[in-house]
Formats: sequence, structure tokens, C-alpha cells
Amino acid sequence: MHKRIVLCGSMKVKDKILEVKDCLEKKGYEVLLPKECLEGLPKNIASRKHFERIIDSNNEKVLIVNETKDNIENYIGPNTFAEISCAFYFNKKIYLLNDYYVPYIDELVGWGTINLKGNLDKIDEK
Repeated sequence: MHKRIVLCGSMKVKDKILEVKDCLEKKGYEVLLPKECLEGLPKNIASRKHFERIIDSNNEKVLIVNETKDNIENYIGPNTFAEISCAFYFNKKIYLLNDYYVPYIDELVGWGTINLKGNLDKIDEK
């Protein structure tokens, strides 16, 4: 079975996104990154390309790398929340690397996101 996963998160934590990518690749995943964002392309182009990755029928899992940003724990920005919404609509399994981001907790819980609490080993259990 080929495992694929799409990573999402703020570009301010891109080092952590790349660290998570490496860890998941060691677990046998093909990891799809928001590469256009990492390359600095205009937001409208980068977002569209990444949404296409999320909705691709070959990709069942989406992992949100919600690190602390500017002293805000488990941060999920507006663009990442839009990606979560898209993944939810297209019935993808959505994981949060860290705990729930409090401002969006109602939606995150209601949409069935899976909280890994920082433990990537749990991604294969659920």
C-alpha cells in the first residue's frame, strides 16, 4: 500500500514542516508539500496548487503542522484553516500535529480532526 500525505501550515514554521516531511518519509510516506509557498510564488498561485494536492483522490491524509508562532500555541492561520476546510469538504482524514488551536476548536472537533499531540507515530494508528 502506497501512503501519501499532504502537509499544510504557516510558512513561518517551514523548518518544522520540512522536519516533519523527513520524519514521515522515513515512515514510508510520500509527502506532498506546499512547495509553491516554500518557493515564494504569489499567494493566489501557490494556494490554488496546494488545494489541488489536497483534493486529489490519491491523497487521503492531510497533516496540519500547527506549531507555536509568535507566542501563539498550536497556531493555525487563515490560509491553513481554508486548507482544512477544503480537506474536510473532500472527506480527507485531517491530522493536527499539535493540540487544537482554541479559536477554531469548535470546527476542528466538529469536523473530526485527529489530534496527534506532537506524536507522529500515532498517524499510522488512526
